[in-house]
Amino acid sequence: MQEQGPVERVLGAIRRLTASLVESGETRLRLAVLELEEERERLFVLLLLSGIALMLICFGIGLAILLVVAAYWDTHRLLAIALCSGTLLILGGLIAWRIKAIASRRSLLRSTLSHLSTDSENLKGVRTEALARQRQREHN
Repeated sequence: MQEQGPVERVLGAIRRLTASLVESGETRLRLAVLELEEERERLFVLLLLSGIALMLICFGIGLAILLVVAAYWDTHRLLAIALCSGTLLILGGLIAWRIKAIASRRSLLRSTLSHLSTDSENLKGVRTEALARQRQREHN
C-alpha cells in the first residue's frame, strides 16, 4: 500500500468533511420538511374544529340571548338586550386578547432550529480544539 502525501491527506479530509456537512444538512432539511408537514396537518385540524365550534357557539349564544330577551320582554327588554350585548363584547375582547398572546408564540421549526444551534456549537467546539492542538504543536 502506497503512503499518501500531505496534499492527498488534506484533500481526503476535505472530502470527508464536505460529505459530513452535506449529510448533516440533508438530515436537517428532512427534519424541517417533516416538521412543516406536521404543522400543516395540525393547523388544518385546528381550523376545522375551530370553525365547527365557533358555529355551534354562535347558535347557542344567539338562542340564549333570545331566551333572556323573551323572558324580560314585558318588563326590562332594553336592559336585557344591553346586558347580553355588553357580556358578548367583553368576552369577545378577552378572547381576542388571548388569541393575540397565542399567535405571538413561535413553534414553527423549533426542533430544527434547536438541532442547527447544537450543530453550530459542536462545530465551534471542534474548531476551538483544532486551534488548541495547532498552537500546542507550534510551541513544541
